Amino acid sequence: MIRVAVDALGGDRAPEEVVAGAADAASGEIQPILFGPAGLDTQGLELVVTTQAIGMDEKPAEAVKAKPDSSLVAACRAVGEDAADAVVSAGNTGAMLAACFLELRRLPGVARPAIAVVIPSERPSVLIDSGANADARPEHLVQFAYMGSVFAEEVLGTPSPEVRLLSIGEEPEKGNQLTLEAHDLLAAAEGLNFKGITASRRGRVGGLLIRPAARGMRSRLDPDTYGGAYLLGLRGLAVIAHGNSSRLAIANAIRLAARGVEHDVVGTLAQRLPERVLASARSESPRQAR
Repeated sequence: MIRVAVDALGGDRAPEEVVAGAADAASGEIQPILFGPAGLDTQGLELVVTTQAIGMDEKPAEAVKAKPDSSLVAACRAVGEDAADAVVSAGNTGAMLAACFLELRRLPGVARPAIAVVIPSERPSVLIDSGANADARPEHLVQFAYMGSVFAEEVLGTPSPEVRLLSIGEEPEKGNQLTLEAHDLLAAAEGLNFKGITASRRGRVGGLLIRPAARGMRSRLDPDTYGGAYLLGLRGLAVIAHGNSSRLAIANAIRLAARGVEHDVVGTLAQRLPERVLASARSESPRQAR
């Protein structure tokens, strides 16, 4: 039985849609545990009573520090204390990140955890980092590349996954200073199947193909379809769901968390990352090292 701690007060539609989604996800293999106020209608699910809530508009670090008994922080703490195997929240993303840093802590050598969004297709892709870091440095992007590569290989079953750098153009000399420096580091990184910045054939055709492509991607990128995104680089498993998640999205986010436990995402990264991550962390440019 996989125990998933669920922040019942997280998200624009909480708690009703969160509770309904958790109830839908409950099965013989998955046990959602709700964290929320006394008297909450849990539809038969276990409730851990909390006395505080973090709003979507609160300052993350301050809110986490001031509200240790909030549903979000308590759900993260449950994973850190081995009372749950994973945590899911559709609440304040910044607060979720801060709570995870505090309660779960980072894997050895990881400078910055990163949000990994899986984009389903014939060959699933992982978009990393998808919003956890606004000021990442080039060496952080190298760490993200290693984490995404290991995740794609071990969890998605993609042999020798290709690593590409998202930029404004396909030539190596295009992009801002961060992109340029990251490109050089990625190209020199050992053990990465780095392919640079390449536009697809369909992408080169231009505007005529944009609408059909967008229609085809709509259902795959709909947060209801996949549910959430993993926060990689932590000692515990966390899934961040979209703030406007419906019950379907919450149920899928909980199932996504359960799959991460089944695949031992945290253990796999802990085994595969240390040497590569530590090496990339030492690859700071002279300007950054000063």
